[in-house]
Amino acid sequence: MASIGKRNRLPFLREMPPGYFLDGGTHGDVLLPGKQLKQRPAVGALVDVFVYRDSEDRIVATTETPYAMVGEFAYLRVVSVNPRIGVFLDWGLEKDLLLPIREQAVPLREGAWLVVRVALDEKTDRVIASARLNRYLNLAPPPFVAGQPVKLLVTGESPLGYNAVVNHTHRGLFYFSDLTGPLATGQAMDGFIKAVRPDGKIDLTLNGGRVGYGRILPLTEKIVETLKASPSGRLALHDGSPPEEIRATFEVSKKAFKQAIGVLFKAKRIVIEASGIRLP
Repeated sequence: MASIGKRNRLPFLREMPPGYFLDGGTHGDVLLPGKQLKQRPAVGALVDVFVYRDSEDRIVATTETPYAMVGEFAYLRVVSVNPRIGVFLDWGLEKDLLLPIREQAVPLREGAWLVVRVALDEKTDRVIASARLNRYLNLAPPPFVAGQPVKLLVTGESPLGYNAVVNHTHRGLFYFSDLTGPLATGQAMDGFIKAVRPDGKIDLTLNGGRVGYGRILPLTEKIVETLKASPSGRLALHDGSPPEEIRATFEVSKKAFKQAIGVLFKAKRIVIEASGIRLP
């Protein structure tokens, strides 16, 4: 079934005016305008497209990619204002993205820039934008560890520093004291997790932890592959195992092993038990 607001690989069905029709599963046939492809695909061939609803509520496809898809945050510009329904944002497609009045945090004018979250409207099944960011930020314990590289989008300044969306899921904070200069709202960058505090709040940094996490990452994959190769999916090693047993199996220190299984556990890739570790 085609996922609205996402990229999909849909089977080609037929060609007829005004373009090509793809198999959208339970959504029915999905129109891809003829100008989107240089040549006609073979019947059944998979076509990589972005799927959304047009102004006439039809499910249509495009080979273009928007600046952000459903579930992602982006910094977008207001290109037009309709006082009755909201404002429209440039998101990289021919059809602009609606930010409804009810989803605006403050009144907006043409030319304004703001951070939004791209979402699927539950009532209309259309792709919309929302400026009510807190509604979409995950409050569950974050699956991050110190030193982990992440994708960041600055959402604004606070009394302590700059807030940023982390990997499109959580909120983090750059402290002024950790920065060499100001950041700008809408600035997208690569950064690192400086710390995850006991209350679940995330501290961010631009230049910390790359070496440490880079050393642990290959070990995490080695542990997972070892578990997959085990008939039971288990391994009789844990954070309390003797250092000699850990080194004999993975040729690393106990400290490195504990860091690696901690990363895997927080990412929900393993389960830690009293007798060892196993796949979920």
